[in-house]
Amino acid sequence: MNIEVCFSPQSYSLFHKEGAVVVVIDIFRASSAITTAFFHGVSKMIPVATLEEAAKYKAEGFLVAAERNAEIVKGFDLGNSPFGYMSAKVKGKTIAITTSNGTMAINEARNASKVVIGSFLNFDVMVEFLKKEKKDVLFLCSGWKNKFNLEDTLYAGAVAESLIYKYGFTTSCDSTIAAVELYNLSKHDMYGFLGTSSHRNRLAKLDLERDIRYCLTPNQCPVIPILEGKFLVKHL
Repeated sequence: MNIEVCFSPQSYSLFHKEGAVVVVIDIFRASSAITTAFFHGVSKMIPVATLEEAAKYKAEGFLVAAERNAEIVKGFDLGNSPFGYMSAKVKGKTIAITTSNGTMAINEARNASKVVIGSFLNFDVMVEFLKKEKKDVLFLCSGWKNKFNLEDTLYAGAVAESLIYKYGFTTSCDSTIAAVELYNLSKHDMYGFLGTSSHRNRLAKLDLERDIRYCLTPNQCPVIPILEGKFLVKHL
């Protein structure tokens, strides 16, 4: 049961391994929003890479979430804030979603044998799920426009550390070792550790500090979104 961490969707082809479980991560904020949506009763989500695809779903009458550069795209129903998915209006709905980074990472990995969505919000249940799967794990960080970011890496390191030190997983991957080391440096104050990070500051400038704190709070939404065909659904 080997663990690897891929820091960017652009590098995914270098890490892809038949049979591995891929955990897609976009802490600020797509994977956190998706996890929150399923915890609050969304039925299905359709991750799409482009605004053009999203617009087609809107024309068909779906609720559609669209975010670019951390802001909701004009003309769509929802953005990328987890708080937008706590409303009763999303319960039982199928929502198409496109974001700057997260949905592109999901689409990059969609041919993997199993794709799940990871966030600090579902931390403990994700560890338990991966432990029971007993398969190789690839953490795919969405990053920011194919560049490395810290917050996705911290999550990968946190889960990897639990799997390695508690449940017998292994790694010979330098990016996994780096992720674990960064998590250990930050784990007592991740919010402070990310104080100068690019995306935290990008969100802060948009007055989204509440989103940042929420997305770093473990175990708020103990559900696992999993990709089945073109849909994300809640894992039973």
